[in-house]
Amino acid sequence: MGHEVVGTWRQVFHWGPFLALSVIFTISTVTIKCAAMWWPPTHSLGGFLHLLAFLTWVLLTLFNYFMAMLKGPGFVPLGWKPKKLESTRLLQYCDFCKGYKAPRSHHCRKCDRCVMKMDHHCPWINTCCGHWNHANFCYFLFFAPCGCVHALFILLPSIYRAIHFQYYFYYRRSEPLVYLSVYGFVLTMFSIGLAIGVIIAVGMLFYIQMKSVLKNETGIESWIIDKALDRDRTEEEGEFIYPYHLGWRQNLRQVFTWSGRPKSNGFTWDIVDGCTQFTLTEEQIKQKAEKRDRTVLYNIMEGYSGRLFPCSKGIKVACCFPCTDEPRITLCPGDRVLVTRWKRHWLYGTKLLSAEEKQVKQRIRGWFPRRCAKEMMDDNENLSDKKDD
Repeated sequence: MGHEVVGTWRQVFHWGPFLALSVIFTISTVTIKCAAMWWPPTHSLGGFLHLLAFLTWVLLTLFNYFMAMLKGPGFVPLGWKPKKLESTRLLQYCDFCKGYKAPRSHHCRKCDRCVMKMDHHCPWINTCCGHWNHANFCYFLFFAPCGCVHALFILLPSIYRAIHFQYYFYYRRSEPLVYLSVYGFVLTMFSIGLAIGVIIAVGMLFYIQMKSVLKNETGIESWIIDKALDRDRTEEEGEFIYPYHLGWRQNLRQVFTWSGRPKSNGFTWDIVDGCTQFTLTEEQIKQKAEKRDRTVLYNIMEGYSGRLFPCSKGIKVACCFPCTDEPRITLCPGDRVLVTRWKRHWLYGTKLLSAEEKQVKQRIRGWFPRRCAKEMMDDNENLSDKKDD
């Protein structure tokens, strides 16, 4: 029972890795150039060790970046099913992968695969952050801000010395001189801005990821937990217990190991007493059943092109769009959509496909403007009757 890793060098050819590597390359190149002038590594042992320390941050950042990208999160094999057939009734079936979802796995619409312990799809590494690459991803998020903090301690004094170049040239010529052309000065200031941005943005992401690791839950699982705690439960169900919270020390050992391989194989997991391998999956199945009960059928009255800012639908619709990376769907008058989420100006649902459309794509779902649709009252009554049956 193995997993699939499909990381390739072709993943680099995407705007996310291109932008991320450009930022790393820009900050590193400018910092090395300034360090060579401000504290020349060839003039003293301190200068050599100082530059070596910075290069270590860069190498560790790049190593873990590429490991997170190429190692991949781990994908459930296509058509996978558990060895015990009776376990299939406790698992979710993926129509896209034509197999069952292993516990803690979720289907990523961008990777188009079921991902083991999926946390989120990261455009910067052009793949998901999941079971197998979670540790390397966290290391990358740690080393990148550390390198940028070190870079600021080099770039800021270099800018100061470059601005006061004449003073150092005439009165303190015994000290190394830092000379920057207009182009070099602008590039150094730009690098300072990039470094500050990385420290804030990537540092916050590292904080979020470490909170998840310490609780041994992913971003997706945190949503399931919140819904489980708010859901009305029967006496037979009892109180919901998250099965993977083993205590923060054990939770860390699930992800960070000396071998570099996480503790689980991606199919079976260490769980707390009183739970099973399928506890969370069963909870998710019940939540999805309740979600289907809340489904409302809408008929599309106005066409929608799928644009992010549909100004033709009104200023409020264009400005109050859903703050999410979930897709928009293109709709035509006469289409029908099963809506499961509502906002003031937007609806989220699954389009009912014709037989011809099903041959091309099995499911189309996303957001669209509320003004384009009208609730179909009679059909919703029939839909409720079918659910009761």
